[in-house]
This record gives sequence, C-alpha cells and structure tokens, in this order.
Amino acid sequence: MKKNARIGFKRLSRFLKILSPLLIINGLILNANANIISSVKPIAFITQAISDGVINTDILLPDGTSPHTYSLKPSDLAKIKTAELIIWVGEDLETFMPTVLKNIDKNKQIELMDIPTIKNLLRTSTNNHDQQKTHTHNNDSDHDHHGEYDEHIWLSPKIANEIAQAVHDKLISIYPDKKDIFDENLNEFTVKLAETEQNIAKKLINVQNSGYFVFHDAYGYFESQFGLKNLGSFTINPAVQPGVQTVYAIKRELKEHQAVCVFREPQFSPAVIEKIVNGTDVRIGELNPLGTDITLSKNAYSQFLLKLTQQLLDCLDKKLM
Repeated sequence: MKKNARIGFKRLSRFLKILSPLLIINGLILNANANIISSVKPIAFITQAISDGVINTDILLPDGTSPHTYSLKPSDLAKIKTAELIIWVGEDLETFMPTVLKNIDKNKQIELMDIPTIKNLLRTSTNNHDQQKTHTHNNDSDHDHHGEYDEHIWLSPKIANEIAQAVHDKLISIYPDKKDIFDENLNEFTVKLAETEQNIAKKLINVQNSGYFVFHDAYGYFESQFGLKNLGSFTINPAVQPGVQTVYAIKRELKEHQAVCVFREPQFSPAVIEKIVNGTDVRIGELNPLGTDITLSKNAYSQFLLKLTQQLLDCLDKKLM
C-alpha cells in the first residue's frame, strides 16, 4: 500500500505541475496568470490605478527597452494570449503590435490612439513645440521614429484622464460585478491627478523661461501644458560617440540659443553628453520618459509625473545648484 501510495503521489505531483498555470473553479479551468497587459510602463501606471484590487497589471516591455525597436519573445506572446485585456498606444509607437494582435479578440484590446476623446487631444509630431524650432543632427542612426501624431501620450495629464476612463469602462464590461471598485479607483485617480497637476504647475512656474535641448523629442504634451521652453532636440545614436562635426554643430546651437540645460536619457553614457557640453556653461540633466525607476503601484502615475518635474527642476532651477 505504501508503495502504491508513493506512486500515486508522484503521479499527482506531475499532474499538478502541468496544471500549475491553471486554476480550477466550479469545474472551469481558468488561467491563473490572466491579467491586463500594458505595452509600456507609464500606461501600466494608469491601468494599475484603475484595476487595483480586482486584477493584476503586467507590462510587456522590460525596463530599458524601446517600444520603437523591441522584438517580442515567446514568453511575451504567451502573456498576450492569456491576457484579459491588452492596452497599447498605436502602431506608430509599437510597430510590432498589429501583427501580434490580428488573431486576438478585438474586445480584449484597447488601442489608445484610436479613442475619439484621445484623438481630439493629440499633437502632431511635426508641430511638437508650436513655434519653436527642432534641430536634429543624425549620427548614422535615427533612434526616434514618428508618425503623424506625437505618440508619447502618457506625458499628457489630460490624455491620462481619458486613458483612465477608457480602461475603467472596459473593465466594467469584463467585470460588471466590480463596478463599485472601478468607480472608486477612477475617482481617486482623477482627484489625485488634479492635485498633482496643480503641484507641478507651481513648481515649474519659475523655470518657464529657462531654455533647454533634449535628445528625445518626447515631451511635447507635458511641455505645452506647463509652459516649458524646449528649444529643440538633437538626435544621435546613444551607443556611438558623436563625430567632431556633430559635436561642433550641437555646441553652436547651445550657445546661439543660450540654453541652460541639455537633457539626456538613461540609455546615454555620461561621456557622450560631457563631450558635447565641454567648454560651455550648459548643465546636464536627465529625463526618464518611461518611468523605469518607478515601482508599479496605485499612485505610480502621479509619482512618475512628479519625478519628471523634479528632474527638470534639478537642472533648470539655478537656485537648486
């Protein structure tokens, strides 16, 4: 009997390993890993605020990867297939998504750029800084890609509210019995974001005339809302040392426009930027448009915006130097 019991236990263990990703409830087999998938981290910040307490939010792109160039892994495809809901920006940002999603039920997708209330708030990528010029210096590689509209929509608090509303409405259709939770979450998100916007406006009012350049033309929505003075953007390959002509041209632009700062992003090595500003009075700052250093939580989106605000202040505000 003991021997048979051991054999039976081994068989049961093997069976449970096979079923480990699954959960059996009332005779139905459900995927225990099923959740909401957001393509990029800042979208997940918004999604988490609305879904909190009901369903988990997962992020498709790992920290440090670009949505413009990311190649999906088999594990990513598995996540997408088992997800209750997939939220992504649009084909100009995540170029790989339309092919991946063509066999996924449309009711399980939200393409944010297609939502009418969001469409009404979009900025064209060619007019990202209104009357300001954009200066681009290519160094054998253009790491930025733009369609007709600026797809960095998570940097707009106004659009973030529309994203939250869209996620809220979709989740209610999936989990109608959880409507009260989603309603409360949406209300908390809206109130918190309004407070955050007021806080940011007060913080940035004293640096609105401090001009700066960026290396990624991604901040138009945020800059427009808070009246910041983006003088333009430089496009260089962050992995390659810029050539002499590129360095000279950028230095000339910085001097001509009396730039206070130039903002790099985490993927740039300090040596590349130091070479560019060497011999000038321009300060170096860092901006993180994907919130890679922010932990996913219910209040993560406001934390993300406040961190970006502080990064701007750290370089632009002379009082902090």
